[in-house]
Amino acid sequence: MATQQQIYDWLSTVTDPEVPVLTILDLGIVRNVQVSDDNTAIITITPTYSGCPAMDVIAMQIRIALLSKGVKKVNIENQLSPAWTTDWMSEEGKQKLKEYGIAPPYRKSSNPLGLFEDDNVPCPRCGSLNTGLSAQFAATSCKSLYKCNSCKEPFEHFKCH
Repeated sequence: MATQQQIYDWLSTVTDPEVPVLTILDLGIVRNVQVSDDNTAIITITPTYSGCPAMDVIAMQIRIALLSKGVKKVNIENQLSPAWTTDWMSEEGKQKLKEYGIAPPYRKSSNPLGLFEDDNVPCPRCGSLNTGLSAQFAATSCKSLYKCNSCKEPFEHFKCH
């Protein structure tokens, strides 16, 4: 029988298919892990946004990770409320984003700007605040595209929401 801590340890190897430098624990989408009396691992996850195409892949990766460790029964539950927020991302995950070249969310989702983008998102390459929004959407819907006016490099920003 696997323990809750073992399952969390195994989940720490499951990465986000859209931003592979982040684990699902870095993202904060794992809301709960339980082991039932019949040895079923119950993993509760919250999608980063409704309709996120990566959630099916993440659920499959969770199943593979746990089955490969001998867990026979895996139940994955989706929890939609409360809605996921970038506030749930770990500080380590935000640092990984920055090192990967993606500007992490840097303000709390409760900020009155809501889903609107910020001016002067810090460049993850040179740290300059002299940046500007180029496009509301980048490679994925959860990111926007910016350009640094100092080092002239484009970069993605993980939107705060």
